[in-house]
Amino acid sequence: MSEAMTIPPLDEAPEKRVPTVYFIDDSATMREVIKIAFRREHIHVITCADAASALAQFQQTRPDVVITDVIMPDQDGYSVCTQIKENPDLSGTPVLLMSGVVNKTVADKAVSVRADELIRKPFQPQELINRVKALLEPQSPGPTPSAERSASAAALSSLFAPAPPAPQALTPSPAPPAAQEPAWPRALAEAFAPRPPAQAQAEVQSHTQTSARPAASAHDLQKLRMEIARLELLVKKLQTELQIERQYNQALETQIRAFAQIE
Repeated sequence: MSEAMTIPPLDEAPEKRVPTVYFIDDSATMREVIKIAFRREHIHVITCADAASALAQFQQTRPDVVITDVIMPDQDGYSVCTQIKENPDLSGTPVLLMSGVVNKTVADKAVSVRADELIRKPFQPQELINRVKALLEPQSPGPTPSAERSASAAALSSLFAPAPPAPQALTPSPAPPAAQEPAWPRALAEAFAPRPPAQAQAEVQSHTQTSARPAASAHDLQKLRMEIARLELLVKKLQTELQIERQYNQALETQIRAFAQIE
């Protein structure tokens, strides 16, 4: 299912081609907001509710940029990006992924499928417009595809560039240089940071010994309480992010109703 929005030409040279941007998202609210946001731009927008309908139209109406949500009912955004990049006729098409959660895992996956941009939802429509224009501009002769892919990976990795050292930063143990292992949001990093091999082996031995004992020691109980507290913190963070996204969607719906009344 797709919806096309025809944009009237601006006062520019008539021979200038109007670029086509696909916006793929199963949220009807987001599709309406994007159509409203792009209506003043010299860009033809085709909104699609699912990946299958968008992919079916690519041969008929070639995309200049594809914006796709990561989580969708039929195919996820990673799959859409992979199919575009592996298609010889579409491999040069920029792909912008949208995700409600952006962490190291999401960024690594985006790099692996050769996505050109990654944006976190919710976002301001003007931010999306600016990113689309930036992707449309490098149409002139420039870097080779391999160089562009390297630049893409660097741009996505920069989302998790290490923050400036704080005066009272807590560093429990020496770590490899930050440039080799990009930092990601602190709460998620603390929740999922990989353990050094020696520590991991020690934890495995500790768990093995604990399971062999009939009763847990006070030290083990304290560790368990700390682990539960850490998981509770992560759950609260995720609940907060979901609440923010709900509020954002409600605000978008209010904005759409206001636009409808004006028109």
